[in-house]
Amino acid sequence: MTDDSRIEIERDVKPLLSSGGGDGVGYGSDADPDDERFYCGVDRELLFNTPDDGLTEHEAAARLDRFGPNKLREVKVDIWHKLMMEFVQPMPLMIWAAILIETMQAFINKSADSWIDVFVLLVLQLLNVFVGFFEEMKAGDAIAALRDSLKPEACVKRGGRTYNCDATTLVPGDVICLGAGGAVPADCTLRHGKPIQVDQAALTGESLPVTMSTGSDAKMGSTVTRGEIEATVIATGSQTFFGKTADLVQGVDELGHFEKVLREIMVLLVAVGAIICAIVFLYLVTIGVNFWEVLAFNVVLLVASIPIALRVVCTATLALGCHELAAEKAIVARLSSVEELAGMTILCSDKTGTLTLNKMMLQEDLPTFAPGVTKREVLKLAALAAKWWEPPKDALDTLVLNAVDLRELDAWEQTDYMPFDPTIKRTEATVRKKSTGESFKVSKGAPHVLLEMCDDKDKIRAAVDDKVLELAHRGIRSLAVARTKGGEDGPWEFQGIMTFLDPPRPDTKHTIDCANEFGVGVKMITGDHKAIAVETCKVLGMGTHVLGTESLPLMKAEDLEKAQTLGRDYGALCQSADGFAQVFPEHKYLIVEALRQQGFLVGMTGDGVNDAPALKRADVGIAVQGATNAAQAAADIVLTEPGLSTIVTAIVTARKIFQRMKNFVIYRVACTQQLLFFFFVSCVFYHPNERNDDWPNYFYIPVIALVTITILNDGTIISVAYDNVHASHLPEKWDLNILYIVSSSIGMTALMSSLILLSYALSSNDPTSQWASWGLPALSYGEIQCLMYLKISLSDYMSVFNSRTKGWMWSRAPSRVLVGACIFATSISTILSLYWPFGNGMQGISGDVALLCWLYVLFWAVLQDAAKVMTYSILHSLGYVESVDVIDEEALKQSREDFLAVSVRD
Repeated sequence: MTDDSRIEIERDVKPLLSSGGGDGVGYGSDADPDDERFYCGVDRELLFNTPDDGLTEHEAAARLDRFGPNKLREVKVDIWHKLMMEFVQPMPLMIWAAILIETMQAFINKSADSWIDVFVLLVLQLLNVFVGFFEEMKAGDAIAALRDSLKPEACVKRGGRTYNCDATTLVPGDVICLGAGGAVPADCTLRHGKPIQVDQAALTGESLPVTMSTGSDAKMGSTVTRGEIEATVIATGSQTFFGKTADLVQGVDELGHFEKVLREIMVLLVAVGAIICAIVFLYLVTIGVNFWEVLAFNVVLLVASIPIALRVVCTATLALGCHELAAEKAIVARLSSVEELAGMTILCSDKTGTLTLNKMMLQEDLPTFAPGVTKREVLKLAALAAKWWEPPKDALDTLVLNAVDLRELDAWEQTDYMPFDPTIKRTEATVRKKSTGESFKVSKGAPHVLLEMCDDKDKIRAAVDDKVLELAHRGIRSLAVARTKGGEDGPWEFQGIMTFLDPPRPDTKHTIDCANEFGVGVKMITGDHKAIAVETCKVLGMGTHVLGTESLPLMKAEDLEKAQTLGRDYGALCQSADGFAQVFPEHKYLIVEALRQQGFLVGMTGDGVNDAPALKRADVGIAVQGATNAAQAAADIVLTEPGLSTIVTAIVTARKIFQRMKNFVIYRVACTQQLLFFFFVSCVFYHPNERNDDWPNYFYIPVIALVTITILNDGTIISVAYDNVHASHLPEKWDLNILYIVSSSIGMTALMSSLILLSYALSSNDPTSQWASWGLPALSYGEIQCLMYLKISLSDYMSVFNSRTKGWMWSRAPSRVLVGACIFATSISTILSLYWPFGNGMQGISGDVALLCWLYVLFWAVLQDAAKVMTYSILHSLGYVESVDVIDEEALKQSREDFLAVSVRD
């Protein structure tokens, strides 16, 4: 395009740009919004007729002001509608039912106590909804903020200069460079160049990439898997195909496997509660208790026994955990991946950039194989096989371009280019010398690949193979360079081999040792030569049983997705290997899936488009620092710090998060058992009227007392999310049978203590009873109810401390937040028991009785802890649980620092 034509286009476009305002959604005054000839009121032919050197910065700024940033329209959630919907969830509906029943009873019996019950139930409803709503919104905001920290980038050409920029600054008409591993940042039309392959699975659901060529439209949200080409942006932000259908493709973040665990626990507790409540209901109605009174009591008992805060606490714990992981340089893209990271048993690690520095160090040894060719010429040819005028695409391009004087390459122009393809393992360029018109093809890539292309391969094969093998055994990598002689279509001639080192990171060996010690086996997967892989494994202490691709089939993507026998056919092979060399993307997918089908929870690290399928298939896909957009999109966790040590730190953090959730579940099941079975036994088998004719023929606690226990305990138990915990030494997993057994040891011991105290309290009027021998006053029935309210409330909170350790509860100090919540809840419960203000027949107890209750609960808390410790000991002796073994984080940190100090000194 000439300068005159550019000036003409600018003259025609600028009035149109200025006519629609700067909101990015307006139209020109004369344009029909539905007219396909116009884009937001601007003539498409003028807008997208961009010259080869791209828009000027001035044009781009004007268009950014006119069309707005390249961001999707934010889906605004109606907070009030969301809040209202919280009131009609299953748990709130049960509370509404209880409120309705209490209201009917209040009208029928004209009882002031029933109106108090209604009021307290309303308070419970509001607390349940508002606390849950607030915590879930806070968790959602936290995850959104973490995801936003991963800003997308695009390679743009403006004013003849190519550079990386924030993808949100792209405008219609921009010329962008699409390459393998990069996301398509906006809707665009491909310019002249070789066809590329694009993965559109996120938009169309197609599992296989599609081939696109000049004139094809690539959509925002898709990913380039092969090839490289320039494209013109034709739509940005909400005007893109993805933007217009964003509501259809936006998924909801779920808790995954943990969600299933929560549902299973909830279903069990509701089923047990419903059965017990039904029995109590039938019994009380049979003995003549008022129907409405029995119905209200049973509905509230069921509500109190169900873990209202279960989902809220777990969501808050995971959200807080995501912040902890972010502080450890690991950004979580999927909430449930935190739990899966805690249980990971095998980590398949990419070598380059993860185990190694990904900083290629050129070696002096540069053997040549063509007559008269010098080392300098080989380096120059290697640079010509890259796009030297653009930012380097990878570490190899950086190595090559830093090895030559780029000003020498100004005498050449590139007329054709084939970017690196992991399937054929080479790049290729056609270059022409400007002064003479001389042109030829040049390629750089894997030595064995280039050797097979050359006519002189039979003469030099033995020398090349020997040299590559010799270098590999020393851990030195090779990059071959070849060119055509006598023009573009002439025969290929092998020029030489560039040698370079990608040394292991200083802390990699220590990190792998720690991962192995923590029960996570690390397997290296690389496309490098087998000898280099063996040498790297040897240096890192990973074992030297490295398999090549001859042991694994090269299956098509569609066949891999359907294969159900990979674990049977290749699982044992993959499990026994320490690493894999010279693999293709399909091999990585096969290895991960074979291990998964063997029952392992598999993590996979990677940084390139060739890693994306395996990252997506792994239970925990981890994109390392500097990963391509394709790898980040496929991963569950994105690391923002280089190396593998971040992963080990993240594993430790994830296990702590898992421990908090497991502790809470144990506590809640134990509390439910105590509450349900206490009222079942006390209602059916205890008959207070046998001790005093004025007392009823069954024992119960009024509705308001049950609701108060629920409000205080479930309202403050969210503090568990902030508790001090230690990470398990081995991978975590959910074993609900063990969890129920441990919970029962705590809950049933607490139940026994409650029934014993009830027996003592009911006999308090007998001068010969144990109660009287303690010098305590005789209790009225209302005081006994208040005493049992205090006992159950205190026992529930003591169960928190029983549940948080496998050993004795004092073996690990709780967090200040947990202690503070405990003091608050138990203090309020004690004050209420002393001055019970809500009536319903209950009467406040004396200070002596309250003190006795406290001492009694603390004594039994130790017995509950002993029962738990004994249960774990028995389960351990039977081989059902591991011994109490946790990670010493301070020692881990110190050992890493010591190791690095030794590495630096060496």
